[in-house]
Amino acid sequence: MDKQAKIYVAGHRGLVGAAIIKALQKAGYVNILTAGHEELDLINQEAVANFFDREKPEYVFLAAAKVGGILANSLYPADFIYQNLMIEANVIQQAYLKGVRKLLFLGSSCIYPKLAEQPIKEDALLTGILESTNEAYAIAKICGIKLCQAYNQQHKTKYISVMPTNLYGPNDNFDLESSHVLPALIRKLHEGKEHKAKQVTVWGTGNPVREFLYVDDLADACLYLMENYEQSKIVNIGTGIGITIHELAKKIRDVVGFEGNIIFDTTKPDGTPVKINDVAYLACLGWRASTDLDMGLRQTYQWYCENYPSSNKGR
Repeated sequence: MDKQAKIYVAGHRGLVGAAIIKALQKAGYVNILTAGHEELDLINQEAVANFFDREKPEYVFLAAAKVGGILANSLYPADFIYQNLMIEANVIQQAYLKGVRKLLFLGSSCIYPKLAEQPIKEDALLTGILESTNEAYAIAKICGIKLCQAYNQQHKTKYISVMPTNLYGPNDNFDLESSHVLPALIRKLHEGKEHKAKQVTVWGTGNPVREFLYVDDLADACLYLMENYEQSKIVNIGTGIGITIHELAKKIRDVVGFEGNIIFDTTKPDGTPVKINDVAYLACLGWRASTDLDMGLRQTYQWYCENYPSSNKGR
């Protein structure tokens, strides 16, 4: 990509979008296009068409999405499938109609079957039943992948799809109703420390194994692939290293400085038993993650403390 090219980052205020903008700026790209929800509703087909007509981006990072953890996905499945379908369909169609040179679509490792062989290879897609707690979101993301592949096949576009593992870092969502497990643990344990609680309760058994990728590493991988990759085959992004939720909670307790006990509520769902991305394909393409979990947790907790003032504690 030319350093002067107009690059649209959809979802620039979110965890992924903010990190992609930071990576682009660090790499010397100077013509970055953004639009907040108040300026552009990506669910509105006409609004998206007008935006692309007016701004004429050359490249698109499609990081906009409705996201959430087990609770949010269970409560609002219609919202998750409808909003994500509309966002990706509108943006991908307009990218094609307006001649965008290349588009990168952000999927998710939750697209893979619940009981996929571990670590999960890219060709596991659509080989088994999805995890029920996030099925609506996963189906929407699979549709986004298939849209990109179909446009490539029919229209000879250059749309690539990446499947990041569980993400965390600055600008994450720390709301306890809608957040993913890692930021939820940071907030719960931080508030437990602030309130001098004797214990903090965590959903599930603590036994599920998850892989976590620092969001700045994801952004770096996305930029690398946008500059160097043009195939329709989806690409996993992650570390390839798993950790149980129980061990993750202990690590976060140490980082936060919470001195109480962690209790696991086994009446609550665990989700997929194990989920680790096979990242061999990405390694062959020339990229590996560089931020280890301990460092990433420290940096994320520092960001949380700096951006969540005392008035928000316990809210």
